[in-house]
Amino acid sequence: QAQLVESGGGLVQAGGSLRLSCAVSGRSFSRYVMGWFRQAPGKEREFVAAISWSGGSTYYADSVKGRFTISRDNAKNTVYLQMNSLKPEDTAVYYCAADLRPPSTWYERDDMAYWGKGTLVTVSS
Repeated sequence: QAQLVESGGGLVQAGGSLRLSCAVSGRSFSRYVMGWFRQAPGKEREFVAAISWSGGSTYYADSVKGRFTISRDNAKNTVYLQMNSLKPEDTAVYYCAADLRPPSTWYERDDMAYWGKGTLVTVSS
């Protein structure tokens, strides 16, 4: 059975950086679109970033554009989220997801085929 496992979360001061990783096991996701969502306390889960299966196309929520970078290594079945210039409002549980639908549509979806269990990112002011 396919499994997505996030890592790299933690506590960081505002202005700092973190890199999240999502390791996929159980099957190959090289043809899947991969991405990240997040859910802050008391809020709904929201789209953060998505990347096409080739890595050639990336999409970001406006709130993270210019600060976050999504990438993937299909040989390692891993997707990354480099987060720079972190703000307290970036505090959330970050979830990795995989789906076959185009990454350009992810911003309006919350029903991806596969989900990880999440990793907590806390940004202190």
